Amino acid sequence: MSVQVATLPSGLTVVTDATRHVKTAAIGVFVAVGSRHESTAEHGLSHLIEHMAFKGTHRRSAREIAEAIEDVGGDLNAETGVERTGYFARVLGGDAALALEILGDILTDSQFHEEELEREKNVIVQEIGAVEDAPNDFVFDLLTSSAWPDQAIGRPILGTRERVGAFDRITIDGYLRKHYSAPAMVVAAAGAVEHDDIVSLAGAHLEGLSRARVPPQAPAAYRGGEAKLPKRLEQTHLVVGFEGRSSTAADLEAALVFAAAAGGGMSSRLFQEVRERRALAYSIYAFHWDYSDSGLFGFYAGSADRDAAEVAAASIDCLAEATHGVSESEIRRAKAQMKVSMVAALESPAARAQQIARHLQIHGRPVSIEEMMARIDAVSAEDVRKTGAAMLRSPPTVATIGAVRKVPGEARVAEALRGV
Repeated sequence: MSVQVATLPSGLTVVTDATRHVKTAAIGVFVAVGSRHESTAEHGLSHLIEHMAFKGTHRRSAREIAEAIEDVGGDLNAETGVERTGYFARVLGGDAALALEILGDILTDSQFHEEELEREKNVIVQEIGAVEDAPNDFVFDLLTSSAWPDQAIGRPILGTRERVGAFDRITIDGYLRKHYSAPAMVVAAAGAVEHDDIVSLAGAHLEGLSRARVPPQAPAAYRGGEAKLPKRLEQTHLVVGFEGRSSTAADLEAALVFAAAAGGGMSSRLFQEVRERRALAYSIYAFHWDYSDSGLFGFYAGSADRDAAEVAAASIDCLAEATHGVSESEIRRAKAQMKVSMVAALESPAARAQQIARHLQIHGRPVSIEEMMARIDAVSAEDVRKTGAAMLRSPPTVATIGAVRKVPGEARVAEALRGV
């Protein structure tokens, strides 16, 4: 395996995967903090800090940060998730030093000027509005808040207008001191990079970070429930979820194969039954999200109001039938799809950097593509059926936007699955 790992004296981890046949380098700094680490008063703060990191340091203004990376044809980006926040740069291999220098600058010396802070708060309020105007996105916020009620893991990553508007420099500084420490970070680089160079650069630009230990996160407790938002729309948007598997669960791969076979592609059961045979929905798919100590499995569908009840019933029947009827050929096809997705990540330096960083933060070590494929291959048809049934026996979570009275609630979904 071409992956190399080093841990600096500060506790900062550096991982690289050099690929000789590519000319670009992807470099990221991944912080083990996300929306689930926020207190109620901090809701949305991880995302705000991610935005503010690019708004100026002692050395560069926001515009100068953008110009410095774009002068060499590169780009900067960032994203906030439930359990981690990532800051990325993509450049030609010869500019890797500049990329890591800029990332180090914004992560250790962002100034959070008051005027920039107020402007960015307004940008995030617009982002919140954009999600609320997109029911196929917003319905998932309703889903997670019902699946994990009154818990940070279930709250929307963006926060709320009121909470975001109340954040100040004191709150930001306290959050950074608590979470943005060297032991909480992984520097990952892939593509046209040299391991020793990246280690040296990380030491030069990030060794000044705090060495504080990563604070523990509150455990997740999946409960299930329902959220219905009546709204006049062209479609009714429906998500039905169940307790999934964590990132380290022994049957995670079985859960992923079940999700892929049930609704992962055009040949899947949900797509063939609901879209192809009955023509009830344009978009329908199954998903499985895994977190460090919990997970969420389910399906999404968007349909005409008059068809919403039939879509829900047909989809639930598909999942129930799959728990005992999913065939060997369906499982082989699902496994093949998963393998191609994994291999595709190796062909993109950016995706590979994210992948190896995630492995370090979840498993504490890099996981080879051979090991990942072997785990998938080891899953039997019985494993898939058993895990699928176990997930469907958990309390359902139902989230709907649109003609909500046409969609069954959690009690009716549970009743429909009673024999699974």
